[in-house]
Parts: sequence; C-alpha cells; structure tokens
Amino acid sequence: MAAKKSFNVNGMELEFEEPQLQFDDDELQLQEAVLDEYADFHELDDSEPSVSAVQFDEDFEEELGAPVADFSVLTKFGDIPKLGIVDVSGDDKFGRKIISISACKLPSNKSYDHHLLLEYICHMLDRYVQSDYVLVYFHYGLNSENKLPVGWLIQAYKLLDRKYKKNLKNLYLVHPTNFIKIMYSCMKVFISYKFGRKMIYVQTLDELKQYLDISQINIPEPVLRHDETVRKTIKQSSSMPRLPNVATLPTQQFGVSLSFIKEHSGCVIPPIVTSLIEYLKLSGMEVEHVFRRSASIVAVKDVQATVNRGDDVDFSALCDVHLAAVLLKAFLRELPEPLLTYSLYDKVLGIQGIAAAGRADVVKLILNDQLPDDNYAVLRYIMEFLHQVSLRSETNHMTASNLAIVFGPNLIWPKDEQVSLASLAPINTFTQVLIENAPNVFSSAA
Repeated sequence: MAAKKSFNVNGMELEFEEPQLQFDDDELQLQEAVLDEYADFHELDDSEPSVSAVQFDEDFEEELGAPVADFSVLTKFGDIPKLGIVDVSGDDKFGRKIISISACKLPSNKSYDHHLLLEYICHMLDRYVQSDYVLVYFHYGLNSENKLPVGWLIQAYKLLDRKYKKNLKNLYLVHPTNFIKIMYSCMKVFISYKFGRKMIYVQTLDELKQYLDISQINIPEPVLRHDETVRKTIKQSSSMPRLPNVATLPTQQFGVSLSFIKEHSGCVIPPIVTSLIEYLKLSGMEVEHVFRRSASIVAVKDVQATVNRGDDVDFSALCDVHLAAVLLKAFLRELPEPLLTYSLYDKVLGIQGIAAAGRADVVKLILNDQLPDDNYAVLRYIMEFLHQVSLRSETNHMTASNLAIVFGPNLIWPKDEQVSLASLAPINTFTQVLIENAPNVFSSAA
C-alpha cells in the first residue's frame, strides 16, 4: 500500500499518496549486459579500442526540453568554463556544429587539474557528438607554461572513444608549428589511419576561410594578431625578388610557370597533371570525399621533390588517392600566376551579376576570348575530369558545388591581396559553372 503524506499550505491540510516505485535489479543488469554486447558487436573501427570516456549523469530535464541551469558544471569544473578554452561557434557549410579549442586560453599547467580539463572537454562534446561536427584547434599561444604533456594527449585520445571520433568530420589545426608536427609524429603510433585523414593543417585564417565561415567563430584576439603577423611574413617572402632560375631544374614542375614546363617538357599539359588525373580516373572516381581529405605533408613534399628532380612517380604503387588529389590542388596553387590569370579576376567576380541561365555562355565567351591558349588547354583537361568526378557524386559525394569549393581558390586569386571571404562566393560559382557545363563550355576547342 502506498504511504500517505500530508502538508499544511496556507492553513489547508493537503494529503497525497507517495507512489512506491519498484525496480528489478536483475532486469537492469540484463539490459546493461545486452547493451554492452550490442556496443561490442557494432564497433566499426577495430583499429581503435573502445575505452569508456568520463561518465556523466544523464540530464533528463534537458532531454524533455525544460530549461536547466547547469550548476553542476560551475561547481564541478570550477573556473575552467570561464576560461573559454572550448567554444561552440555556429555551423559549417554542411550544417555541422563547429567546436573550437584555443591553446592561448589554457592557464598555467601548474594551476589546474589536467584530468578535470579532460572531463570538461568530454562534457562539452557530449552535447554534439551524436551528430556530425568539426573541431578547430587554434595552436597559437601554447608555450612552456601551459602546454599539455604528450602523455596526457595520448591518454585523451584513448579516452575519447568511438562515440567522439565517429561523427568528427574534420580537425583543423590552425597555425601549426614544428612542435605540433613533432607531437603528431610521437602520437602517430596511437592514432588510427582513419582518424589521421580527418586532420587538416591550416597555415592562416585566410586558408581556413576555404573550409569554414570564420565570422561565426569566436577567434581569440591573440590569434588574430598572430595571424596578421603570419600573413605579413608570407606576403613579404612572396614579394621578395626571386633569383634567376639558377636553382630551378629544367625538370621542375611544381612552383614554375606553364610556359617553363612546356619549354622543357614539350607538353602543353604538364606531365605531372596528366599522371595525377590518369591515376585518379582509374582509382579515385568512387572514393568518398576524394578531394576533401588531407594527406601527409611529408609525403606531399617527397613526391614534389621527386617530380622536380625529373624522376618518375608510380602513383599506383603508392596506393593513395588522397595524396594524388592533394598534389593536383598543390600544383595549381603553386603556379606563379593562377591558371585563370590575374587579368580575369574581376571578370570572375562579376559572375554573380549574371542570370544563372546565361552564366555558362558568358563563361565560355570569356575563356575563348581572354584566356591564353595553354591555360585554356590545361583548364579544359582538368575541368572535363572534374565533370566526370561530379557525375559519380552519389558514390564519392563530390558534387560540382563541393568540387568548386575545393578548386575555386586554387584556380584564381588576386595579385596583390589575400582572397576575401566575400570573393569566395563568386569564385566558387564561376568554378561550379565550369565543372557542370564543361562539355559545352569547352566544345569549341579542337
């Protein structure tokens, strides 16, 4: 029988029955065993051991949609939430939540509990890991006073089990230094190949704009100031007068002009471009997100050096379509002048002012009348290939729009300034028109 309780409210005696809730411990244990067995059976990434992350009590009020003041965070994690180390900053172009971590906001490594910090990171991620999300790590500001031990990073990687890694789509490492690259090398034995492919090094915030709308991200002021310094350094180094081609090998293909390659190879289409595209046609057309994955920087530099020496590279033997895809983008980006030329920059930006139905005709006219013949031939060869890639988008998820986002900033950029966020939209639109309409845009060529 239910126990009765009574209360006196404003002189009125109120009585109610207190329900007696019964739980079958055996049933609960059986359910837990079944769930554990189900989780083990459905573990997809057998290269990563599923280590349980820090446990938190479920908040049923939040599940029901009731407003909840998370006082437990304030009491359990102390001042860590106030530091702003972890921040949630809107969504990316695909509607995936952007979570940023700022090293410059880490306090002295002697003044806080590393394990508690890991618990807090788990607590923040738990709200979003059930859906796709991306991480942005701002590395600037990490120093001897606040850097985390490599052992802690390895522990964190292991504790952040499959539920955190499965839906993480990209990890952008902004302003990487030699330290972070060495640290990654130390941790490589613990990091799975699948997770490693999600890591993308980003040298400047302008480069990050190619992937994310950074206006949504709360970028710390020290990071903004550091980025300004980095961009000035890059601009100064690029504006320094280059020595005559004393150190340039006749066989060089990366970082030299199309006319230089044609003069020394006798080919209008650079041989490396032909090799890369022919390999990707055979092995990369069905690969998911083939042009959106990163590759080992060391591998990229090694292949570039090999090609520039004039040695052959067997991409079939390397068996890495993502490496080939990155090299194709790198070839375009490292041209002394963009493939679409500086003179066409304003024409490209003007594409937004043209009705969608007439854009293909306008693009065709611009290219026929104003693009140099060799540039036209190389552009045609690459765009016709990308058009074929886009036709397989149901399998590789590389639609013409996705390909345009990747290739647009590598086809054209302004001569004396950085690509602005506002200019990316017309550049991508122009590139998308090229890819979608390649057979018609280039139909007049022999």
